[in-house]
This record gives sequence, C-alpha cells and structure tokens, in this order.
Amino acid sequence: MPKRHLWMIMIFLCGLFVLAGYRDSIAAVKALPFRQGERMVYRAMWGGIAAGEAVIEVLPSVAVDGDRTHHFAMTMTTNSQIEMFYKLRERQDSFTDIPLTRTLQYRKKSTGNHPRDVVVTYDWNNLTATYASFGNAEKPVEILPGSFDPLALFFVIRTHRLNPGEVIEIPITDGKKCIAIRATVAGRETLTIDGKVYDTYPVVPDMERLQGVVPLKGDPSLKIWFTADERQIPVKIQSKVAVGSFVFELVSVSF
Repeated sequence: MPKRHLWMIMIFLCGLFVLAGYRDSIAAVKALPFRQGERMVYRAMWGGIAAGEAVIEVLPSVAVDGDRTHHFAMTMTTNSQIEMFYKLRERQDSFTDIPLTRTLQYRKKSTGNHPRDVVVTYDWNNLTATYASFGNAEKPVEILPGSFDPLALFFVIRTHRLNPGEVIEIPITDGKKCIAIRATVAGRETLTIDGKVYDTYPVVPDMERLQGVVPLKGDPSLKIWFTADERQIPVKIQSKVAVGSFVFELVSVSF
C-alpha cells in the first residue's frame, strides 16, 4: 500500500477515535443529575427560629488555569432577627473539572462576626492543596487523588446511584486537612415540606473524619436528604454545630 494512503487511513482512524471520545464526553456530561442554571433556594432555621436563606446553584463554566470547570456556588445570609446575635454573609465557590473527578479551586468569602477571604488552590502534579487567607498562603497540605472541596460534596454525592445501606467514600479537603469521608445512605424517608411530599434518601457523611473532632452527641452533625429520583436533589440539610442545630429546607428549585 502506498505510504500516502496509509497516512490517510491513520488520520481517518484518529479522527474517529477523537470523535468517539468527544461523544462519550458529551454523553457523560449529559448524564449528570444537574446542569447549568440549576438554582435551589432554602430557608434556614436555627433551633426552630427563622434564621435566613441559603442558595445553591450551578453557574456558567469558567476557566481555571486554562481548564474548563463546573462552577458551583452557595450563598448564605442571616436575617435581622438572628443578626442581633450572629451576623453572616457568606459565599462559597467550587470549581471542579468537567468529568467531575476533582476540584481545581475553592473559594470562601464572608462578612459579619467572622470575616473570611479564603482561596484554596490545588497542585495535582504534586498532590497538594494550599490554603490562603486574605492573600496569606499557608504551608501546602498533602491531598488524596480525586479530592474535592466541601461544597462540591453535595454534587458529587448526586452522581452516585443512592441505595439504602450504600457507603460512598469521597476525599474532601478545605486546604487545612484532607480526609476520605464516608457518606452512608441511611435508609429511605418521606418528608413533607410546605405541603409537598418528597420521597428521599437520607445521607449521613462521617463528620468526625471530615473535621477531625468528636461530633456532638445525639443526631449526626450533618445529614442531607436527597430526592429518590434521577436528579437526587438535596431537599433538606441538617447541620449540628456548637451553637445549635441549623436546618435548611428547600423552598424552590429552578433550571
């Protein structure tokens, strides 16, 4: 066979492989249970008292160091009633790679009682993450392959087909430490929020391993209820901390 024809065949085959990979990549993205434009609004309760609002959303993709990303954001605001005791205006931004295999950058900025301006950068060549507060970088910490930030956890869990009794291990780092947490699907529950009934899977991440502290006695320090359908939307989030228990209930969801 003439050499020119051989090169043409090789180029054609390479083109087919690239096209097949591109189609597989698109299919994988389409198969995700969330998409750009998703916006979930929650009311926040603190010990049974209306405390404010939280919003979790999927924003348009941006580039981080030249790589396209999934951009997740969460904002939390306290209301005037709670701000007599504790004021919070916080925003978290999570940037993961498109296949959703790891975090590329994580940001947290807040005003109020405890101001923060944090940027966590990830060096995947050396498997380290660097935490910087108000521009002051700390010593890099070692991270596990495929590590995510705390906000991405909500979306990573949704990519798993949840079944009662299943345990999902997800490496999480906030730039200070890195822990492979275990998220357990603790059965199946029916929830009613504002008269709407949800069939859910409650998921309990092991916060002791995540935070490196002994959790409070009684209920788990974090519990998330995901809808038992193909979208697996978090409709309720319960977080138990030293100052009490916060509950976030879904008010609306849009796409």
